[in-house]
Amino acid sequence: MTAARGLQEGMRLSRAEFERRCAERPDLKKVELIDGVVRMPSAVRYAAHGRPHGAIVGWLFAYAASTPGVHVIDNTTLRLDRDNELQPDAALLIEPGAGGQSQVGADDYIEGAPELVAEVAASSASHDLGDKLRVYQRNRVREYLVWHVADGRIDWFELTSAVYRRRSADAAGVVRSTVFPGLWLDTGAMLRGDHPAVLRTLRRGIADPGHAAFASRLADAQSS
Repeated sequence: MTAARGLQEGMRLSRAEFERRCAERPDLKKVELIDGVVRMPSAVRYAAHGRPHGAIVGWLFAYAASTPGVHVIDNTTLRLDRDNELQPDAALLIEPGAGGQSQVGADDYIEGAPELVAEVAASSASHDLGDKLRVYQRNRVREYLVWHVADGRIDWFELTSAVYRRRSADAAGVVRSTVFPGLWLDTGAMLRGDHPAVLRTLRRGIADPGHAAFASRLADAQSS
């Protein structure tokens, strides 16, 4: 069991008390509250987490760089509800002024659910497809991507009628976001570490007319 002064894996806390104890331990880099239970993930490894995490963030950054009004965040705390304060590996959000469903609070925490959350699941796979999936679903994270490193697969869930359903790849092995038009992922290329192929597929998505229309809608919302 992982322990720290004032915080311990598995203990039950309110979100307010969780934040108070975390503030006393600024040396802790990742601690989460999932349905009122403290979770303290173990140290992460290169191939099992660090490299895939970097690839996901890079892919999302390339999309956000071409989509004004959209931002990628990395390991940032989300205040979702009274019992849940999570720190996903990556997320993609739409600015509130452009119609996004989350906002940045006065103390610089994100409040509410980003439109897309991505997690790299190694030893934490049970949480990412169990407790976390239910929390993200309940708080209306519209798309949830989980990379199962040990199993060599990527699941992409879409919130449909308040329930997550897996999105399927097309015949070319590409999954396309419905929330972020143009966000296309060649899952096979991502899994085998072919980053140039991942970016080529993404560039095709960004060149698609659907992305231009989406970017125009965001711009119109920000100017209205």
